[in-house]
Amino acid sequence: MTTTDYLINAGFIFMVCMQARERRLDRRALVIPLVLVFFVAQQYLHTIPVSGNDLVLIGLLAGAGVSLGLLSGFATHVRHGSDGFALARVGWVAGALLIAGISSRIVFAFIVTHGAEPAIRSFSISHQISAAAWPVALVSMAICEVTVRVVTVYLRGRRLQAVPSATITAVGAAA
Repeated sequence: MTTTDYLINAGFIFMVCMQARERRLDRRALVIPLVLVFFVAQQYLHTIPVSGNDLVLIGLLAGAGVSLGLLSGFATHVRHGSDGFALARVGWVAGALLIAGISSRIVFAFIVTHGAEPAIRSFSISHQISAAAWPVALVSMAICEVTVRVVTVYLRGRRLQAVPSATITAVGAAA
């Protein structure tokens, strides 16, 4: 992992900390993170290795990312704001899940470059995983985690925005 990679991950942790403040769930809350995810995907994903059990590893880590994204998306506090927009705030549980996902990738990259590389190589050989699969799997995990979390929170906010207007319409129609 390069210094740039560590800085990108530190930026992600900083973004999680910034989301501890309540923010408005408008279209920007969906578009900006997805544009950043697209940028990261473009920078790191050039080919998808398919030899041996590469796709199994990629699928497992992407599935872990989806799970973390769903859990943190549902653990994020979402409420109806006074201006009609939903408001979201990352609480302790959602923040811990997000930071656990980011930290697990950083720790894995750190231990590989600081002594665990022979063990990972041995594991990879015995399970028929190519060296190219590990970075793709870790980036896929991050992309899935962020995308699923952002979409989950956005959809929860949209659903929350729709409930008051449906209730008002139903009350008005009954009168």
